[in-house]
Amino acid sequence: KERTEGFEEIVDTIKKNTPEFAEGITGVSAGNIRKAARMYAKAESASIVYSMGITQHTTGTDNVLSLANLAMMTGNVGKECSGVNPLRGQNNVQGACDLGALPNVYNGYQKVDDPAVHEKFEKAWNVKLSNKPGLTVVEIMNGAADGSVKGVYIIGENPMLSDPDITHVEEGLKNLEFLVVQDIFLSETARLADVVLPACSFAEKEGTFTNTERRVQRVRKALEQPGQAMDDWKIICNVAERMGYVMKYDSAECIQEEIAELTPIYGGILYPRIEQVGLQWPCPDTSHGGTRFLHKEQFARGKGKFHKVEFLPPKEMPDEEYPFILTTGRMLQHWHTGTMTRRCEVLNDLVPHGALEIHPANARDLGIAQGDMVVVSSRRGLIEVPANVTEMVGCGTVFMAFHFREHAANRLTIAALDPIAKIPEFKVCAVKISPVK
Repeated sequence: KERTEGFEEIVDTIKKNTPEFAEGITGVSAGNIRKAARMYAKAESASIVYSMGITQHTTGTDNVLSLANLAMMTGNVGKECSGVNPLRGQNNVQGACDLGALPNVYNGYQKVDDPAVHEKFEKAWNVKLSNKPGLTVVEIMNGAADGSVKGVYIIGENPMLSDPDITHVEEGLKNLEFLVVQDIFLSETARLADVVLPACSFAEKEGTFTNTERRVQRVRKALEQPGQAMDDWKIICNVAERMGYVMKYDSAECIQEEIAELTPIYGGILYPRIEQVGLQWPCPDTSHGGTRFLHKEQFARGKGKFHKVEFLPPKEMPDEEYPFILTTGRMLQHWHTGTMTRRCEVLNDLVPHGALEIHPANARDLGIAQGDMVVVSSRRGLIEVPANVTEMVGCGTVFMAFHFREHAANRLTIAALDPIAKIPEFKVCAVKISPVK
């Protein structure tokens, strides 16, 4: 009653979504769902920590809203060791988002279509800026394929392995008039570029990373930069100057000072204050000690809003032709597209290739034994990959990590998007499997 609104509007939806109903979708028993619910609700403080299995769906936004509903109705927001906490996919995703690496905001989540924000940044940077939100990654690739996007500048990403339906991605990248890739290795994407700009690694530069708990921490140079490699910010400044815009900084610390000046949540985060231990934003000024947890007195919008969420199935479900659900993800030994970890001999010796994880009952029905090569195909493409027969996956579901270019899982995945967050549905698509003859 004091902190939230809209609870009455979601009660009927909750009543419909019984543990038995959820068991039919998830395969988790109704009894275990009840047990988990009571453990969570009765805890003095409970924290929800989630990762890509929640967001990489066409209903990703609804999934997160459901978690927020659960946290609010049990009072697990606005106090220590509680809340809804996303595990970011890499070490500085939080920092990248905080500083405007999103299509609709500048740094500090200041909206590009807000007139006051627009005026503020035009004045600060002395340049005319667009007030139109940009495109997300999959939308950019669609635009490249249809010719509406002419040029792309990619920094530290490898969409030729990490994006869904990479046959379509390759078509789009090859259709561009100009492609620039800035990276530390010649990735699969960089091999398609017109220009490759050599960047340096985290160990070869100064700066900050912001982690999952919003803590801004120093990164310090430990090694000299190899060859012609340069700091990302120096490369960007050089490109900007050659395009007619003077962008000069003396150091990464000077950039941090500008960040603090233009970003209210980072206002008090300067190098002298984070020499030993980082600060958690919001930290509005240099007298502020940072914020250990959010929403202590009230939510950003005032009262927390409950959202009515109905169950919606994935865009592509199994059928007679494609009877299995494929879900993709990562494994401990490798990271993302393997651009770094597969160059590490120890890690590559531990896991030198990918595999299709398949349940023993499904493998038996298909005549597949451990280590057999199989063909996995979807409506978008096919790959050959060794089988790993394991009970780690449920019957009817198969799993692949997407780290391996030799059998790229994203040749199979669907580019269907969450309509709000525009995140692809990496976690569900329909496939068929057969032994290699």
